[in-house]
Amino acid sequence: MLYGYNLAVVNSPAGYIKDFYNRTVVSRNGTGLNEEALTLMYSLTVSVFAIGGLIGSLMVGTLVTKFGRKGTVVNSTVLVFLAGSLMGFSRICGSPEMVIFGRFITGIHSGISLSVVPMYLGEIAPKNLRGFLGLMPSIFICAGVFSAQVLGLHELLGKEEHWPLFLSLVVVPTFIQLMLLPWFPESPRYLLIEKHNVHATITALKWYRAKCNIQAEIEEMQEEQRSLSSVETVSVWQLLLDHTVRWQVLSVVVINIGMQLSGIDAIWFYTNDIFENAGIPAPEIQYTTVGTGAIEIVAGLIGCFTIERLGRRPLIIGGFGVMGMCCAGITLSLILQTHVPFMKYVSVGCVVGIIAGFCIGPAGVPFLITAELFKQSHRPAAYTVGGSLNWMSNFTIGFIFPFLQMSAGSYCYLVFCVICLSVAIYVYFVIPETKNKTFVEISQMFATKEAVEESQALTHPDQLKLKKMNGYGSLENEEKQKMHLRFRN
Repeated sequence: MLYGYNLAVVNSPAGYIKDFYNRTVVSRNGTGLNEEALTLMYSLTVSVFAIGGLIGSLMVGTLVTKFGRKGTVVNSTVLVFLAGSLMGFSRICGSPEMVIFGRFITGIHSGISLSVVPMYLGEIAPKNLRGFLGLMPSIFICAGVFSAQVLGLHELLGKEEHWPLFLSLVVVPTFIQLMLLPWFPESPRYLLIEKHNVHATITALKWYRAKCNIQAEIEEMQEEQRSLSSVETVSVWQLLLDHTVRWQVLSVVVINIGMQLSGIDAIWFYTNDIFENAGIPAPEIQYTTVGTGAIEIVAGLIGCFTIERLGRRPLIIGGFGVMGMCCAGITLSLILQTHVPFMKYVSVGCVVGIIAGFCIGPAGVPFLITAELFKQSHRPAAYTVGGSLNWMSNFTIGFIFPFLQMSAGSYCYLVFCVICLSVAIYVYFVIPETKNKTFVEISQMFATKEAVEESQALTHPDQLKLKKMNGYGSLENEEKQKMHLRFRN
């Protein structure tokens, strides 16, 4: 939720923050900032959140191994209180640096949480509910965005005097989490496979499972533990060099980069600017933005309640497909709106379509798939790779989108269109359906894919036929010998 809140919180008070920066520079230097310098400084405020997220995601592997999944989430809350204090007192201290540094620290916390929370949920969930719980983070991301949009209304915290409070409200849900989460058990998979604590595992499973065959679930975990008995938790470098998981790694790379380069962050960071360019009257923009936030939550709930029926692939392919078509639609509507007045409403509809398409699948499925494609030994490193690429792409979009918009104009959305459609095509041809599969079964599916490709690459088709013929021939001879012996007896 904090990740979603921090994505959207800078959208509404953007003008007030820029004025604060300009006034501070005037009081320090006697001269203000020009338009380009001010845009650059504000873009840094927006995108430094992603730099912090990148650093946080790189820490995930070490933190979850040392503190566990739940322990990492609990211990990282101190970052939010520090960041909230910096942003809340920034105007009193007359320091833009405190805003920027506060955004950086919230980014570190979000970078940790955005990887650890899906990992934790994926490991505590029974396999028939793994998809449902795996999409829960995307619901709360949407709820965080919606909260920021509602609180940013002029009637609430959208006034100039309230923006420091608006930025620092992240401490409230963090305090609630800090009061509740320590009472929950640690991930059973972590307790058994990494800590070898069977008693704690049984206790945690009894807590999380009202009606379930705990023995069968422990046996499935022990099977994975046995397969990893000679394998320690791999590092990022070892993961990248491991040819047995190359397709899983490539899939994580593609869907995490695609998730951010789809243009969704550009929509969230700069929603008001997009609606202004679309010709929406200024007094109506904030309410239009809140309306899109409500649609996000509805779309996220649709994805959450249909994933166990439809599976992962339809949601992510459909989501990226809808986003790609809507990006093309925005370009077309912005070009034609000077000649056709109702086109401004088409562009708003396309923005809504991009958000809805994202929240149905691409918002949460990449995190879920990252958990499902890897065994316990490879999962922390996989989340580090996926998370770091996710945040690097987030930073790239947040920083360059205003300049891309200035240089390419309406055509900038065509870049996002190509990326979305490319990811949808990749998922269609490469990533299998993982619904109701155990982690071991999913790994075996990719292992089979590797074996088939290697055999096709190394073995001539005629040789394969010859082997089959020889095999069948030997079986046939063995049967004849058995029949002959039975006949003699």
